[in-house]
Amino acid sequence: MRTKSILAAAIALAASVPALAQSARPMLDYATAATIRDTCLAWAGEREMNIAVAVYDEAGRLITFAFMDGTSTAVADFAMWKGRSAATIHVASKETANWGQGAPGVATWEGGTPFFTEDGVALGGVGVSGADSADDSACGEAGIAAAGLLTQGR
Repeated sequence: MRTKSILAAAIALAASVPALAQSARPMLDYATAATIRDTCLAWAGEREMNIAVAVYDEAGRLITFAFMDGTSTAVADFAMWKGRSAATIHVASKETANWGQGAPGVATWEGGTPFFTEDGVALGGVGVSGADSADDSACGEAGIAAAGLLTQGR
């Protein structure tokens, strides 16, 4: 009888303790992705450049994409390749370009930049293509800064 009472008390105690939940993680929302995209488009327009820009979340899902009039289809594809690489690897494509050829999905041209919260949490990546490589990167970095995010994690 005493064993049943102890068992019943243990079950009641276990049922009253809340289950451990996973902690919330910051996620990229559409408004932030749109700020990055729109800032890139404005930055390029001011410099009379035709670019494509793709913004991905950390899981590699395309959140928003745009290309300017006169931008080729191939340039649009390159922007997506660079952005997805930066988002999922968390490393700028100007760095992954030094890794060599062959790894699937890894961009080997400059213009893909990951972005992070102030706490160093990876939120995604932006890919820009259509201008000189350094300008592609600068364009993406301008969009990231406008969204209040960082290009380097901790």
